[in-house]
Amino acid sequence: MSDHSQSASPPPSPPATASATAPKSPKGTVFWLSFTAVVVCNFLSALDVTAVSTALPTITAELNGGDRFVWVGSAYGLAAAAILPFTGRLADVMGRRPIMLTCVAFFFLGSALSGSAQNMNWLIAARTVQGIGGGGIINLASIITSDLIPLAERGTYQGFLVMTWGFAAAMGPIIGGSFAEKATWRWLFYLNLPLSGVAFFLVAIFLRVRTPGGSLREKLSRIDYVGNLIVIAGTTLALIALTWGGVQFPWGSAHVLAPLIIGGIFLVLFFVYETLVPREPTLPLDVLANRTSFSGYLSTFFHGIVSIATIYYLPVYFQACMAASPIHSSVNLFATALVMAPSAIVCGVIVKKTNKYRPANYVGWVLIMIGFGLLSLLKADSSTGAWAGYQVITAVGVGIIWASTVFPILAPVPVMRTASALAFYNFCRTFAQTWGISITASILQNELKHRLPAEFVAQFPAGVEIAYAAIPVIHTLPEPLQTEVRVAFASAMSVVWKAMIGFSGAGFLTLFLLREVPMQKHTDETYGLEHGKGLAGQRGQKRLSGSGSDVDDAERGVKAQGKSDAIELPTVEARANAA
Repeated sequence: MSDHSQSASPPPSPPATASATAPKSPKGTVFWLSFTAVVVCNFLSALDVTAVSTALPTITAELNGGDRFVWVGSAYGLAAAAILPFTGRLADVMGRRPIMLTCVAFFFLGSALSGSAQNMNWLIAARTVQGIGGGGIINLASIITSDLIPLAERGTYQGFLVMTWGFAAAMGPIIGGSFAEKATWRWLFYLNLPLSGVAFFLVAIFLRVRTPGGSLREKLSRIDYVGNLIVIAGTTLALIALTWGGVQFPWGSAHVLAPLIIGGIFLVLFFVYETLVPREPTLPLDVLANRTSFSGYLSTFFHGIVSIATIYYLPVYFQACMAASPIHSSVNLFATALVMAPSAIVCGVIVKKTNKYRPANYVGWVLIMIGFGLLSLLKADSSTGAWAGYQVITAVGVGIIWASTVFPILAPVPVMRTASALAFYNFCRTFAQTWGISITASILQNELKHRLPAEFVAQFPAGVEIAYAAIPVIHTLPEPLQTEVRVAFASAMSVVWKAMIGFSGAGFLTLFLLREVPMQKHTDETYGLEHGKGLAGQRGQKRLSGSGSDVDDAERGVKAQGKSDAIELPTVEARANAA
């Protein structure tokens, strides 16, 4: 959908917003060093998310925080989700590299504070700081990748980004379990310190992408502060309610309903405000004004729920039902981790070769539904072939969808909207992952209350997360109580997987909005590789200053091509001209 950018203008003068380089041009050293810096940063954030889940029972027991266990994961996810739209806008205004460096610094600080935590409140606060950095890193990684690689070529590289998550999912739980079992869980966070240093160095030295010009005052004046405050407040309130619901307070209590309703109102207000008020909004709503992009965002949301449930709660099944140690449960998770990444890469290659993304999305969701259906059949004494084989099917589907939803999101969107579109894409995924942790924790909590022997449940105070409080003591229980507890956990986990079938079905239904839109074969030159200070770079700076007939031409070309799918929303340019 980008042919309009290569019209009758003379060859020496390509549009400011597009790289006229052929898609199959060789990538030079600058590209590979820049992409390596992005991948290392992405791995840094992914490793922490996947490693913490396995060590959570040990952390909860040592810090006496059974009643606040869910906040260790939710505080990170809450902060990461709330900051995502803001970091996307900052990346547009300030440039990619300085914001990535700032996010890595936040992650370093949060890791140091987490490792030195003396109580659960301290750890939760530290994880919030860490989440700000981790969320920004994930956001900037996908934004910079889109700056470097046209969407039509991105399939393989998108697979590599998911592969870093897969590798982290394989290594993280083992690292977390090893530290929890053999040393101390604190080293799980201290390990991030040298890794953060390496990531910071790589970004500072090797990430050679353009930074927009202008004074600091001019850049600060372009930030939508009110819109960001509204979305941060709404996200925080909604996720607090989700974290409390069904565990610390009943879903019908004022403690849950009040922040949930108020947070929802704030989020609706954010979309209304972004549509009507700011000249340069945090989320230009024309990125949502196409049914294909909208379908991609919905699919990403449901995928966030089911993917995090798999990573977080398969270790619960292994440790509670099979008496696996933290390290052993991490090894058992290999069937998920080592299959998910290759599936994402294969998906990316197929999308690149065929220039079609619909088939991959259909196949991915079907496999996820089948996989969760099989996982729901697992018992406390299921064979290795069963739990490993069922994981493989689920993991293939999760990997495919992880790599494929970005294509329908970006295909109808002009390249100058990429940062905003990807910021909202990452927001949907991270927001959904916190939903996934909270919903799954609530289901498991309620099922365990009904299925565990009453005398066993009675030893835990009200408001305690039973699963993570019970796992460390299961192996000490006498028979037949120990077997009864294991069977109860297996039955409760079966209900969790059945719920995931429902969410996967909702994800599949979003595909009926999906259409095959041609993918762009150019990138936004404004933030591209810093090869020199030539004409393209000067034009990119000019575009950010506000003079951009090329931008308007590109906008009109994209809208004309996708007109049949478009939902009429005011564009940024329309509001700016009206003002």
